[in-house]
Amino acid sequence: MKFSTLLIGLDGATFEVLDPLMDAGVMPHLKRLIDRGARATLMSTVPALTPPAWTSLVTGHGPGTHGIFDFFRKDAPSSQHFGLLTSRDVDAPSIWSLATEAGLQSTVLNFPLTFPPPRIRGHVLPGGFMPWRQMRLGCHPAELFDRFRELPGFNPRELALDMSHEAKAIEGCAEEEYESWIDMHIRRERQWVEILRYLRREDPSDFTAVLFDGVDKIQHLCWRFLDPAWSASLTSAWDLRIREKVREYFAELDVLIGQMVDLFPDDTTIVIASDHGFGPQVRTFFVNSWLAQKGYLAWQDRERPADAPATSLGLGQLARHVYQLDWSCTRAFAPLPSGNGIHIVRQDEAHPGGVPEQEYSRFREQIATQLKELVDPESGEKVVKAVWTRDEIFKGPNLELAPDLTLELQDGGLISILNSQHSVRTRPFPAGTHRPQGVLALSGPGIRQGVQLEAMSILDVAPLMLFSLDLPLSSDLEGRLTSEMFQPEALAQRPPRWADPATVTGSRDREQSIAAPGEATLDAEAEAEILKRLQALGYVE
Repeated sequence: MKFSTLLIGLDGATFEVLDPLMDAGVMPHLKRLIDRGARATLMSTVPALTPPAWTSLVTGHGPGTHGIFDFFRKDAPSSQHFGLLTSRDVDAPSIWSLATEAGLQSTVLNFPLTFPPPRIRGHVLPGGFMPWRQMRLGCHPAELFDRFRELPGFNPRELALDMSHEAKAIEGCAEEEYESWIDMHIRRERQWVEILRYLRREDPSDFTAVLFDGVDKIQHLCWRFLDPAWSASLTSAWDLRIREKVREYFAELDVLIGQMVDLFPDDTTIVIASDHGFGPQVRTFFVNSWLAQKGYLAWQDRERPADAPATSLGLGQLARHVYQLDWSCTRAFAPLPSGNGIHIVRQDEAHPGGVPEQEYSRFREQIATQLKELVDPESGEKVVKAVWTRDEIFKGPNLELAPDLTLELQDGGLISILNSQHSVRTRPFPAGTHRPQGVLALSGPGIRQGVQLEAMSILDVAPLMLFSLDLPLSSDLEGRLTSEMFQPEALAQRPPRWADPATVTGSRDREQSIAAPGEATLDAEAEAEILKRLQALGYVE
């Protein structure tokens, strides 16, 4: 029997937004899909962030095992320098690599950490930090890009991830840019479907995964136009126009979902999933300023800092930020605004002012306690909801590369790494930010209909997809096969097969992505282009 599975990734999707849109008739195709299957809230990784979450979803392993904690990772446990992560850093096998081992073909479009493209049986067009001029290098097989160029409307300039679009999503843009920015994401989603339509016609795969990341970007920038709590404040003509434009995006996405599903046979298992959910962020926590006030961090420039905008997270200061700290006396710092992580500087030859080994546990506990006591001076609310040590939330061989402490803010928001006079500032209006509660919906052969299950872990999705493809499940998977989603008779007719890890993990993605001579490596011009884009935002010096 031939099995077929389609994974529709909706980056950042939450039922808090999708349910009202479906009830209002904006997303009828999605509603029909969900109603004819089983659904559950999907609990993300900690932190609820795109790279670790999607990697966990497609591997069934947590960040401590696969090694992806953020967009960047420090070079070594004792290093204060962070490098951009690629597919070669993923230390666990993905669905598509396991499918290849089993002789199945996969199509993977727009997923993070798929460059250099893994040498799978099938097609890869990566998502990630790739300038459009280098998109050809990201395609697998190599000639795929030239085939795409023949498609009507193919525009690699818009298809590639532009860091300026990332910055606008997180830190805002001018009012006159909103409509064109949303229109660009509509066009971008259409391109992914046209590419899939072409591949289904020319060379269909057993497993297909397409990620729509506009959902995340729209919610970051336009949360107040989606949140019912803010509907009464939308009174100007511009406010109402942008609200309709946001609904237009979701309506168009729904049409595209319907078109995608129509490309597959009726016995296909359809998986709709998100990496995390969304909600409002009402304040900004300048964590490094707070660490400095406590005497744990020192800046190179000891002058009084300029007051950073309440909405600024410091996307333009990532690697540059490392050079702004005084490492002779800095003992704790947050290097990234995305992962809500604090790293403790351990004492060694390079960092004589760091924390001695015998003081590490006490020092870490002291910071965690003080963080949990921090109060917003304007509202009187606690700023930090939870603080985890890495031992509490991660396990696996990459534990030493994880942040020493990971924060969950009371409003679910992201920290800022900027230097500011105030450690906590209220935002002028809420921005969309990540929440742990994402979405999962399954429909297809053997799936129960009209069922809503208890919340599931994002680690549970990989076992579901492996089973849908009739592939063996490795006994070392950290997620479980959620049998409650299936009709009992379907499981009795085809029970899951379990296998020793050694027999199913021989080809890890980073091994498959090692380029053959002349393939998928960046030449000097390509590296310079990527460097230029990252420098523009301060990702590298």
